[in-house]
Amino acid sequence: MGWSKIMTPLTQQTLMVGALLFTFGLVGFLSRRNLILIFLSVELMLAGVATNFIAFGSHYGIASGQLFAILILTVASCEAAIALAMVVALYRRKSTLDVELWSDLRETAPEKSKPTAKSESSKHAEYPVLTPAGIDPLTTKVPVTLPDVPAPKA
Repeated sequence: MGWSKIMTPLTQQTLMVGALLFTFGLVGFLSRRNLILIFLSVELMLAGVATNFIAFGSHYGIASGQLFAILILTVASCEAAIALAMVVALYRRKSTLDVELWSDLRETAPEKSKPTAKSESSKHAEYPVLTPAGIDPLTTKVPVTLPDVPAPKA
């Protein structure tokens, strides 16, 4: 095994092609909003990584680079099938492929309320009284304080 081999121009060119594929995929992934183009960019990144594995494997004369490339291509094909199923399901639901419009699972920000001037005693009266630790609320009667509610008018 020649671990200190000098890289040939072919190996350098292959590594540059792999790096360019990965870079183009990364730029596409970060700049696109269309879901299909995002998945294609991820596939381009995986192709760049596989190309670099093959280049290093052939440079050092070991087969692990080719084995990793086959593994990457297998995972990429499974990922493409799952991604296509997700795209079809999401398109049927929303009729668009824009990622920004799919915010069903996004956490909503709480609305900011305007602060009101309250006295110190009225701030604490809004909070419920909790059961003290060590007391079973089902067997022990615990005093509960409720806010004053006016009686309904008849």
